[in-house]
Parts: sequence; structure tokens; C-alpha cells
Amino acid sequence: MTDTMVDVLIYLYEKYMDGETHPPADQNSLMDELAMAGFPNVVVERAIQWLDELALMQMEPSVKPSRLNAMRIYTDAEKQRLDQDCRGLLLFLEQNEMLDPLSREMVIERAMALDTGMVGEEELKWIVLLVLMNQPGQEMAFARMEDLVYSDEPAYIH
Repeated sequence: MTDTMVDVLIYLYEKYMDGETHPPADQNSLMDELAMAGFPNVVVERAIQWLDELALMQMEPSVKPSRLNAMRIYTDAEKQRLDQDCRGLLLFLEQNEMLDPLSREMVIERAMALDTGMVGEEELKWIVLLVLMNQPGQEMAFARMEDLVYSDEPAYIH
């Protein structure tokens, strides 16, 4: 089976984030459910760890960047995992105030934490959605991002 962490994250989002269905009360039950859905245990464990790390990042006190108009320079490792289209998407989202510099950094960190080689634009959109999901004051950005994720239209025109 070629299921990835992103597949597990999408499954969890689509199953539990609509508010009608609640996730199992404990992590073991959730892992059992995901295994019954056909996801390999190793992938499930990594996806849950990924979500736990995201939750920890979001609980940390945030430091506001001193310059909001600063340019982001990507490391060689980031360029290898996030191609020009992904970096362009991040810039587009930031310029359209769907990401601020702090949430952009969370997205990049979470993208780098995936267990895949290259991160595609579609995967990156899901990561942005998951990062924005629980950030206070980002409800409008989350709604706009959700529209982008489920839209057949490209996020931006090159």
C-alpha cells in the first residue's frame, strides 16, 4: 500500500473536522480505526506524531517577526523538498494575508517533517489548512484556504 502521512491527515480532516463526528477519545482507538481503514501502522504513528508536534508548536508562545516585509530565503534542503511552485504558493498565500510570517514558518517546518521526498502543491495546501485550523484569529484565512483545497481552480496564476 502506498498510503502516505498526508493521506492519513486528509482522512482525519475529512472524517472529523466537519463537527458532526467526533474522533475516538484515546489515541489507541484512533490508531485502531486508522488500521481498520487500511493505513499501515508505521504511517499512522508518523501522522499522529506529526499532528502532536503541530499542536506543540501552536501552543508555544509566538514571537512576532520584527519586519513583516522581510524576504524569506530558503535553505538548500528546503529548496530540494519544496519546489518553485510550492515556494510560489507560500508567497502567494502570504501576500494575500492567508499566512503571516509565523504561520508560514510553521507550514515550512511541517512540510519538512513529512516522510516524503518532494512535497507537492496539493500536499502543501493540506499542510497550510492543518496549520491554520487551530490558530486563533485565522478563521477567515482558514475558510479561504479550505476553499482553495477543495477548488478545482489553481490557487494562483503564474
